Amino acid sequence: MLSSRLCRRLQRVVQWRSVGCVSTRRVHCSTQLRMASGKLQPAKRATGHGKNLWVEFVALAMETKAINLGQGMPDFGPPQHLIDALCDCSQEAKNNQYTRSQGHVRLVTALANMYSRLMGRQLNPMTDVVVSMGAYSILSHAINAFLEEGDEIILVEPFFDCYQPMAKIAGAKTVFVPLRPGQYAGHSKDWVLDPGELEAAFSPKTKMIIVNNPNNPLGKLFTTEELTVVAELCKRYDVICLMDEVYEWLTYSGTKHVRMATLPGMWERTITVGSAGKTFSATGWKMGWGIGPEHLVKHMQTMHANTGYCYPTLLQEAVARALEVETARLGQPDCYFTQLAVDTERKRDEIAEVLREVGLEPIIPDSGYFMMADTTPLGDSHPPAPLSLLFFILPCFITNPDLKISPCSGKV
Repeated sequence: MLSSRLCRRLQRVVQWRSVGCVSTRRVHCSTQLRMASGKLQPAKRATGHGKNLWVEFVALAMETKAINLGQGMPDFGPPQHLIDALCDCSQEAKNNQYTRSQGHVRLVTALANMYSRLMGRQLNPMTDVVVSMGAYSILSHAINAFLEEGDEIILVEPFFDCYQPMAKIAGAKTVFVPLRPGQYAGHSKDWVLDPGELEAAFSPKTKMIIVNNPNNPLGKLFTTEELTVVAELCKRYDVICLMDEVYEWLTYSGTKHVRMATLPGMWERTITVGSAGKTFSATGWKMGWGIGPEHLVKHMQTMHANTGYCYPTLLQEAVARALEVETARLGQPDCYFTQLAVDTERKRDEIAEVLREVGLEPIIPDSGYFMMADTTPLGDSHPPAPLSLLFFILPCFITNPDLKISPCSGKV
């Protein structure tokens, strides 16, 4: 439950927005500027996106000294060999200068080597990979490289909140298809796409679909059968499939992460998005990559070259060295990706038990580090609503009953 102080703060924000708490002089000056020149007005693509859930809740969490359980930030550091790599390569002069725009050569080579194994095909590091400022930027580059006015993009709900504004900025119309709960909805796998509903969302105007697999915040892993339904529709309607797979390594016992790009006929129309921040628990590094065929990736490389140009060389070199280490360990108990999933699954189980003890009904995720919980059992005084918890910080949550929780941003 939000603290009383936080609630008062939210009420003030609403009041300020509703009555417009600005001085008469400021309003007068602003009006004069608007009257003086219409050229001071923003482009249409820049309007309507001013409110950002994370910006507001991060500010409120800082103000009230609350721990924000809705944002994916681990409370521990990345593997030591990644930190050591960063320290070591910082001593080499060349790593402190510009690098190749589309991605540091050592990094794209390491990514191509790893994903060649994962996707069962040989990737070209120069043409099939692009590196940018986080998965956020990779998503933006993909959307803006291919969508324009008149296009439609399908978003599977719940989805990460940046998808919709990015599509709107590109001028595309968003079409929503929800994951719907089955008779028993206590597990992420019980939430499924209705094939008929999904097919009805496709049209001759559909240019792209975004599927977040593993899904944030539900923690659902899409099965081969579910992905095949999406794949067949993409091929039938000639649609690009943008796969947000940043949680690819956080999958739990008895599950399998199926990559859309490995399904028949889908490599040619799939862009796979990955993240160094999620892969190595280093969210502040803000490094992401896109993997796909040259005829798609080259346009994302162009978008990146003409916006950010290149990502910091030093961080790319460090991540490349770390990936080389972990690629050699893939599937082994000592692989960091394996250890991270095992440790996070334990925390998932612990916090699920805590939620049950306090009367909430957890929706057990198969992947990721968020857990949804149904607040209906709390009674009439608490309206039914999904709640998202980040179970990386479970020990803090248990030992400090005064910690506050932010609500889930996904739409369910």
